[in-house]
Amino acid sequence: APLFQVPTELAGRLGDYRSPLRFEDGSRVTTAAQWPRRRAEILRAWHGVMGAWPAVLADPKLETIAESRRETFTQRRVRLDVAPGQRIEGWLLVPDGAGPFPAVVVPFYEPETSVGLGARPHRDFARQLTRAGFVTLSIGTPVGDARVPERGVVTAQPLSYYAYVAANCWTAVASLPIVDPARIGIVGHSYGGKWSMFGGAFWDKYAAVATSDPGIVFDETRTNVNYWEPWYLGFDPRVQRPAPGLPTADNPRTGAYKVLREQGRDLHEVHALIAPRPFFVSGGAEDPPSRWVALNHLVAVNRLLGHADRVGMSNRSTHDPTPESNAQIVAFFRHFLGRS
Repeated sequence: APLFQVPTELAGRLGDYRSPLRFEDGSRVTTAAQWPRRRAEILRAWHGVMGAWPAVLADPKLETIAESRRETFTQRRVRLDVAPGQRIEGWLLVPDGAGPFPAVVVPFYEPETSVGLGARPHRDFARQLTRAGFVTLSIGTPVGDARVPERGVVTAQPLSYYAYVAANCWTAVASLPIVDPARIGIVGHSYGGKWSMFGGAFWDKYAAVATSDPGIVFDETRTNVNYWEPWYLGFDPRVQRPAPGLPTADNPRTGAYKVLREQGRDLHEVHALIAPRPFFVSGGAEDPPSRWVALNHLVAVNRLLGHADRVGMSNRSTHDPTPESNAQIVAFFRHFLGRS
């Protein structure tokens, strides 16, 4: 509960961010009844810059290709549709019991790390959530390298493409008889954290959204908050950045990122799309407590909609997750999704 309280020294601070409670024509959103129109306006603006999605798959197939027993759950190697003409493999972990269970989708570079089969510690979100009673689907970069994703027929920016993949993963998981479709969340770390934040924001059927240290605002002082790179929002088929790294006069902004910045937009508008669903930021080196200045705008949206305690953030000094930060993520999902 304390993680859902704005620190006293940051309460009410809104910074230079343009309020998401202001329509494009400058008028204010003053009632909850007006919010759907403003939300649709934000969606149109971002999709308009990032590129439109194809239709979300109506019936994405999810098939088991191998199954084994592990700890207190069943581990299934699965193959599923994530975009037109694109099928990937991942891991579905199913806890013991009858269900229906809540579920969480966990994106990362590859799915093995999320289920505890990789070499990097404390990134096994899926395994920890399944131990706590959640069905989890772990996926990786759909096709190609994370820096050069193959988007197939999807022409939107790579990060928007990932959000589209997340939408199709939701549909696949929701179709499982063992899953309660009203209780499906999404979480990821770093690259996966950007993915989970955009996936949860742009597909409103996710019931709860968490992200681990992705950089929740545009910040050109932090190398890892790199939405400007072509594998996130900076893709431009006509102009290539000379090299990865912070935008400079010699290495300028490109693609949708350039346009979004020129329009005065920032990721607090993406956060606003999540309201009134609960949103939790597991902050580390890239997301210190000062990010509450941006999150205060989401608090204000939730307040207008009649909700409190829907925005939370924890903080640690390192980018890497810790046992404590992982326990907080599990507690977040157990609180908001663990009840039928």
